[in-house]
Amino acid sequence: MSDEEHHFESKADAGASKTYPQQAGTIRKNGYIVIKNRPCKVVEVSTSKTGKHGHAKCHFVGIDIFNGKKLEDIVPSSHNCDVPHVTRTDYQLIDISEDGFVSLLTENGNTKDDLKLPTDDSLLTQIKDGFGEGKDLVVTVMSSMGEEQICALKDIGPK
Repeated sequence: MSDEEHHFESKADAGASKTYPQQAGTIRKNGYIVIKNRPCKVVEVSTSKTGKHGHAKCHFVGIDIFNGKKLEDIVPSSHNCDVPHVTRTDYQLIDISEDGFVSLLTENGNTKDDLKLPTDDSLLTQIKDGFGEGKDLVVTVMSSMGEEQICALKDIGPK
């Protein structure tokens, strides 16, 4: 037998997939779909009739959940599409740094310091104004396919 120890570089995550397959014909408006490798919220679905060569086609119009861009895709309704795992988590806002990063308190008491302020102007001003007034703020962070972004804000009263 070998007396050498083997060390493996671990570059993999837990192995959980960023997406799951779902038949195109079952995806509805307000659901999620991956279009051009971007997680999108479906805003419009139209289905064509079966044609000369058999397949009914679904035409999806989606808005990218992180940058707001409109994307479109046409898929045969019997084929599978990728659907992103989208999670929303609430964190309490602790601090806003000078460089635009926020410090958030997680449920287990740790801090999360790797998120930037949102690019949406109205949400950005609400967060800055509320924090400046010393209010207790809870931000909702949407995460999908390895990206995270602040998407909502709740005021839970003064500190």
